[in-house]
Amino acid sequence: MKHFISTRDLSREESIALLDTTADMLDVRGRDVKKLPTLRGKTVANVFFEDSTRTRLSFEAAALALSADVSTLMSQGSSVSKGESLKDTLQTLEAMGADYIVLRHAHSGVAATVAASGWIDAHVINAGDGTHEHPTQALLDAFTVRLRLAGVASRGAGLDGAKVVIVGDIAHSRVARSNILLLNTLGASVTLAAPKTLLPTDVSGWGVSTSLTLDDALDAEPDVVMTLRIQKERMSSGHFPSESEYSRFWGMTRERLTRLKDGAIVMHPGPMNRGLEIAGEVADSPRSTVTEQVRNGVAARMAVLYTLTGAES
Repeated sequence: MKHFISTRDLSREESIALLDTTADMLDVRGRDVKKLPTLRGKTVANVFFEDSTRTRLSFEAAALALSADVSTLMSQGSSVSKGESLKDTLQTLEAMGADYIVLRHAHSGVAATVAASGWIDAHVINAGDGTHEHPTQALLDAFTVRLRLAGVASRGAGLDGAKVVIVGDIAHSRVARSNILLLNTLGASVTLAAPKTLLPTDVSGWGVSTSLTLDDALDAEPDVVMTLRIQKERMSSGHFPSESEYSRFWGMTRERLTRLKDGAIVMHPGPMNRGLEIAGEVADSPRSTVTEQVRNGVAARMAVLYTLTGAES
């Protein structure tokens, strides 16, 4: 595995191995000395052409925990914003010693293009590309689900039989796409719940079922409800009438939380719009995994870097 671009590229065996490695990295994070020497002498370059404080800080923490040197390039104020090409920027970073390029870009497919281009020899990790994919988010989400549903005894296991509802703006969500692919690979069943305006026009090949009401989806007693962030511009573009309307029909409210079966969890990739897609009481409840997802995100990104390093031997 030279690059980490899409959860579509992972076999079931590779996916489970990454989950198990994430568990190992989480154990490292729990030690007094929270570091491994794996990437000593290596440099991880975080190249973010789109803002994301959570993802950037998580990758920085992961690289430092593996003893790498870290450099971060934000497009604003950089040579890229002055007209330098992406190719020139990446080749310059590699010439400065970058062994890993963590790339986030507003345009779909950019990470895959770079990985296949031959411009650089560095490992490329997709940290989010347009509305296409966010594979490390899916990895940390799947790990969080496995840990919550099966505990530490889950090593070596997939998510067979788990029922997951993903609710929100499916049409524009790279988090949803990566999660659907990985959850299917791991054996979970996925239901998408969203207004028609926020569903893709055709999901027949996605291996999912759909529901036009969240309440109907909850009636099937899911193990996991994964809420997605709603971007406020969707309201002004007519995808739904108002915040109150969305929250009423699609928000994970306190009342809907009480309907979940014992052991079921509520997830959110962050940042949250409290009171819109998820109520504050739900986000702060014991059923919520929001804080765990952040913690597990560092371990999952450590696992990806660790695994790519193993590909060099």
